[in-house]
Amino acid sequence: AGATQGASPAALVAACDVVFAMLSDPPAAAAVGEQVAAAMLPGKRYVDCSTVDAACSSAIAASVRAKGGMFLEAPVTGSKKPAEDGALVFLCAGDKALYDAVVPCLEVMGKKHMFLGEVGAGANMKLVNNMVMGSMMASLSEGLALANAAGLSGEEVLEVLDASAFSNPMFRMKGPNMLKEEYPPAFPLRHAQKDMRLALLLADHEGLALPVAAASNEQFKAAKGLGQADQDFSAVHEVQKK
Repeated sequence: AGATQGASPAALVAACDVVFAMLSDPPAAAAVGEQVAAAMLPGKRYVDCSTVDAACSSAIAASVRAKGGMFLEAPVTGSKKPAEDGALVFLCAGDKALYDAVVPCLEVMGKKHMFLGEVGAGANMKLVNNMVMGSMMASLSEGLALANAAGLSGEEVLEVLDASAFSNPMFRMKGPNMLKEEYPPAFPLRHAQKDMRLALLLADHEGLALPVAAASNEQFKAAKGLGQADQDFSAVHEVQKK
């Protein structure tokens, strides 16, 4: 309530002391970051909540700081419902003074916020988080497919998993819809696969082999090929119908 629409990123920089952004991927984040940096003035501040790789975030930070601005990367965990409920988790890195200044904003939008150090740490932490999440989702899909092939009840599988040591909210939330083959988008599959890809690029840069994540990424790519890119990332389950 009370918000007004800005005409452009440059207009937002002119009108606001702090600008928050959340874009879909590195090209979008870089394009908006370039416009923000072009309009940046000393003392202005930019908080980028996009999920991108560390190199993209560092380039945006450098361009903002070159104009005398301050920069904070703050990618989030949580999708549509946590955003609506103010229950996101912010993974922040960059200018500590800016982090301290925007804590009241983060506390309105989220349930937790962390300062992780220099620019890139937040981006990398988000990729680790989403890589684990994507691998878990692909594994749940395979488990449900195996259970079905073996004549087990999918509902009972979810009940057993929920009583186990690795019970988790994601399985409880996504599992029932997967059994119904319904995937209302909260976190679109195209973005989940993008994050898996970026995590694997980070691993390659660090000289790590991540065979589980790599196999899971192939499942998400296959789901995209089946036309599921704009469905929830739980639509990776559609691959099991082939």
